[in-house]
Amino acid sequence: MASVPLILFDFVLSFTWVWSGALIKLFVYNILGFGFEPKGEILKASLSILSMFFFAWLGKITRGGSYNPLTVLSGAVSGNFTGFLFTVGARIPAQIFGSVVGVKYIIETFPEIGHGPRLNVDIHRGALTEGLLTFAIVIISLGLARSNPSSFFIKTWISSLSKLTLHILGSDLTGGCMNPASAMGWAYARGDHITKEHIFVYWLAPIEATLLGVWTFRLLVQSPKLKEEKSSKHIKSE
Repeated sequence: MASVPLILFDFVLSFTWVWSGALIKLFVYNILGFGFEPKGEILKASLSILSMFFFAWLGKITRGGSYNPLTVLSGAVSGNFTGFLFTVGARIPAQIFGSVVGVKYIIETFPEIGHGPRLNVDIHRGALTEGLLTFAIVIISLGLARSNPSSFFIKTWISSLSKLTLHILGSDLTGGCMNPASAMGWAYARGDHITKEHIFVYWLAPIEATLLGVWTFRLLVQSPKLKEEKSSKHIKSE
């Protein structure tokens, strides 16, 4: 029964996440009228970091609620098979549905808000971009989860700044999304959610990068630990 609230939390957080990004842009560009000048970009970046802090806090109080399929997938890969099926069969669909519904109401309420992340390069370069960005943030996230400092603020600050930096690096190419559910919401609204470009760039590449990131992290970080355990067992046996 504890899994039912988690699915609901995923839906709500995904719905709220797409609204958060849209409202920040609306506030900075439309209401304040800054445009793409430096002070407007700085304000937008600051509000984005505050937003990520807020959603990190929501994830904490909901005990795992998330708006990003890649976040829950990286955890599911390391868990048991039942948890993996629950993530793929229930949590990720809830996040997609939440994003789609969220974008639908955004467009109905603020038609001038835009059309979300778009692919501005060829499909291969776009897939490589989203894959590299995703791989980087997965490694960072796994490292923070494993690190000794237990400060919520420090970990969230590093994670938020990393996500923002990677987003900026990929924004002109793919939108720097690193979130298949959010990308799906905007693509569904445009009617191009079943195109080869969307599936390869915003789904297959990030998922493959997530799996590669988890495998690489295990290889680089957990292998030495296993070697130490084997070594200590060998010494004790002698």
